[in-house]
Amino acid sequence: MKISTKGRYALRMMLDLGQHNTGEYISLKDISTRQGITVKYLEQIVTSLTKAGFLRSQRGNNGGYRLARDPGEYRVGDILRVMEGSLAPVACLDDPDNLCPRACECEVLPFWKGLDKVISDYVDSYTLADLLDQVDDMAGNDYSI
Repeated sequence: MKISTKGRYALRMMLDLGQHNTGEYISLKDISTRQGITVKYLEQIVTSLTKAGFLRSQRGNNGGYRLARDPGEYRVGDILRVMEGSLAPVACLDDPDNLCPRACECEVLPFWKGLDKVISDYVDSYTLADLLDQVDDMAGNDYSI
């Protein structure tokens, strides 16, 4: 499994919105400047995140995007799944009903299921609030003598 640029940038964008979460709408231009991601690419990302109900949008002069919920309510795994689809390490686990004709006799299927569980458990154990806390911790440790 490899997370695409869209998945990585979506997570960065959500984190940026969380860091600047004042209740006001934030323009894609501002996010683009801070994150070094083109506005055009962010437009593609916000479409998916808005459809998923993760973002609220407003048009006009004071328009832009903001989080639809509290950062603690967003699991990192859910953000990645919106952008990536299934995070399963093999295609046969993409669907809850394993349609692989070899599923009943596959000797390595338990391994793939275990890896899938580890990945899901990990990405679902973090919320956007957890990542925001990590950013704060990193900023607090930024000192020199």
